[in-house]
Amino acid sequence: MVRKILKYPDPILSQKAQEITEITPEVRELAKDMAETMYEKRGIGLAAPQVGECCRLIAVDVSGPDDRNDLRFLVNPVVVHKEGEVFEEEGCLSVAQFRSKVKRAEKVVVRAKDLDGNEVEVPADGILAICLQHEIDHLDGILFIDKVSRLKRTLYDNKIKKWLKARQAGG
Repeated sequence: MVRKILKYPDPILSQKAQEITEITPEVRELAKDMAETMYEKRGIGLAAPQVGECCRLIAVDVSGPDDRNDLRFLVNPVVVHKEGEVFEEEGCLSVAQFRSKVKRAEKVVVRAKDLDGNEVEVPADGILAICLQHEIDHLDGILFIDKVSRLKRTLYDNKIKKWLKARQAGG
């Protein structure tokens, strides 16, 4: 089932997500819904808080948006190693009409569990490393716009206020 993606400034997006203590049928169903939603919206990553579930689950498939052959679900993911630095443009399904360059680690190793409860370690570089860091940030209540300059953030916040005001006025 395709779920609604929460948009900034929804307060759920700034909450720290809870660890998943047991991989239940509900967690598996959430994972399936997240993949459907991510694919429907042509994203390459999605965190559970973005669909209103405050738990530590991410879906990632950087083979997209057209090919879809590298889907990964990570439960309770943690970056255990970082090296290097890159400054790449990012966007987000929860942050409408905004893209900006963000500084990230160039290479990471992420430790998590898969949906069968097995420990996995994912070494990543390039777009996968950036995507994993972006989605794990979501689990900690951090959006990529929290990492941009104060000026860019203020301009974006002002644009959001105008959109919200126009929507409330029926425009």
